[in-house]
Amino acid sequence: MAKSLLDTINSPADLRKIAPEKLPQLAADLRKFIIEIVATKEGHLGASLGVVELTLALHYIFNTPEDLLVWDVGHQAYGHKILTGRRDLFHTNRQLGGLSGFPKRSESEYDTFGVGHSSTAISAALGMALASNLKGETAKQHIAVVGDASISSGMAFEGLNHAGVTDANILIILNDNAIGIDPSVGALKNYLTKARVGYKPKQDNIIEALNFKYFGPVDGHDLESLTSILEELKGIKGPKFLHVITTKGKGLKKAEEDQVKYHAPGKFVPDTGELLPYDTKGLPLKFQDVFGLTLVELAEKNEKIIGITPAMPTGSSLKYMMDAFPERAFDVGIAEQHAVTLAAGMATRGFTVFCAIYSTFLQRAYDQVIHDVALQNLPVVFCLDRAGLVGEDGATHHGAFDIAYLRCIPNMTIFAPLDEVELRNMLYSAQDGTLKGPLAIRYPRGRGFRKEWQLPFDKLLIGKGRKLQLGTLIAVLSFGSVGANVSAALKDLPQGEIAHYDMRFVKPLDEELLHEVMKTYKAVVTIEDGVVKGGFGSAIMEFAQEHHIQIPIRMLGLPDEFIDHGKVEELQEIAKIDVESISSCLSNLLKKYKLPDA
Repeated sequence: MAKSLLDTINSPADLRKIAPEKLPQLAADLRKFIIEIVATKEGHLGASLGVVELTLALHYIFNTPEDLLVWDVGHQAYGHKILTGRRDLFHTNRQLGGLSGFPKRSESEYDTFGVGHSSTAISAALGMALASNLKGETAKQHIAVVGDASISSGMAFEGLNHAGVTDANILIILNDNAIGIDPSVGALKNYLTKARVGYKPKQDNIIEALNFKYFGPVDGHDLESLTSILEELKGIKGPKFLHVITTKGKGLKKAEEDQVKYHAPGKFVPDTGELLPYDTKGLPLKFQDVFGLTLVELAEKNEKIIGITPAMPTGSSLKYMMDAFPERAFDVGIAEQHAVTLAAGMATRGFTVFCAIYSTFLQRAYDQVIHDVALQNLPVVFCLDRAGLVGEDGATHHGAFDIAYLRCIPNMTIFAPLDEVELRNMLYSAQDGTLKGPLAIRYPRGRGFRKEWQLPFDKLLIGKGRKLQLGTLIAVLSFGSVGANVSAALKDLPQGEIAHYDMRFVKPLDEELLHEVMKTYKAVVTIEDGVVKGGFGSAIMEFAQEHHIQIPIRMLGLPDEFIDHGKVEELQEIAKIDVESISSCLSNLLKKYKLPDA
């Protein structure tokens, strides 16, 4: 098979040897390569297709890695990875032991900053630029590519605000495609839309008002224009801002037509973009859909229910409520801090607010959770999607820390459902007016376990767990959906010796149940899909210590380290919370506690 032009590129140095007139052919090769790999291996598609030409132009004009390039957000960076020596490994993208789906400093010198969450590039690039000034490296270039609506975040504006009063040699490139994962929202989006069609107010240009030299808009798929303007900007000192217009999914018709679905489409036919059939008939719903559909069902009868999400209406399934009750459901854009305090404000007016947000993204609004919600004891319900291990998106996206970081907050109630029915019942229990303070409901990414989930509502008692299986020697206390692994493990172990309790709440704990457990059994095993340090197991240990109970407690959960990407089943095995590991742990404990002198 004849080599493509892309096959000759093993580094940006190779790229810079190519004649400018050959760049469009290289762009076609690169786009085809991304499509063919993602079609079979899956991953983020639309964002990287949209910046193929921009990626080529940046590495062609700037002397990377000496010049520092930061991507925001990271799922734009597939082309960048392929051009920077990782072409032959790209088929391992997002797989266990393979390339990360996002830029990662330990992976390549070209990945100057690790990015998974949005809106960090301006601050990071500015930090690099100011550091370069201190080191006397005044000729070094610092470029932040801000895309997929992440310019709308408060942190991006904090970076712009600071950069505008410095002499930093920094170039902010706005990759304006009018969409993040869902379509962009807000006044800034409307302002940029005007700019896209040629509206260039000189006196009222928001970027120039922040002391940036503004250039654009430029067609982000015109290589000649891109390389020309970047060459010009390379010679201009100080803060600069280039507005580039791109099309998310560029080069694959179906990805251009349905940008939401083709953000991360799963497997598809490379030539046509047709999604490969995935038979969901008979499969349980995803937890997120149970949340979204149940919220609509409740909102039909309760006019005090409000839904809020920061830029995740499709991912969190709040889209169902946005369609059914658009006046009571809000997508606030990539603005987690604002989402939480907005919810708090509405809660002061008597509404029950469900703030649907990925566990990993609530970390970005921690002060608001404490200061604006918990301190004032407001009844905001945090619906923490993607709690626990999320799989191929890896360390930046695992919902590993929410139990630990929420458990220490006064007034906070924390619940995790074992299955979809428990999730549904907790949503119901949270909206009847009895909730007096904040509640966090954490549930995993992916499908549940029960085909029949839309059962009559059953009010749950706050702070009460339940016994799932009787036993005589050892008690397993599980928190959340990882309890399903416990149930599966127990099927292959001697019956009648190991009890299983679904604790449901980590705060408040069911103290009555715990006293019973610790009087009855010889040992306790806790299991959670969050970090063990400060998590559910720690709460059980604290209870035993507080009440002067001496009982062996074995804690299973995520280790004190960042867990990389891979399939959820693979990562659970690494963390030793998979079915086989649980079974092995319990088998060893049984051998110990069945001894006559135990």
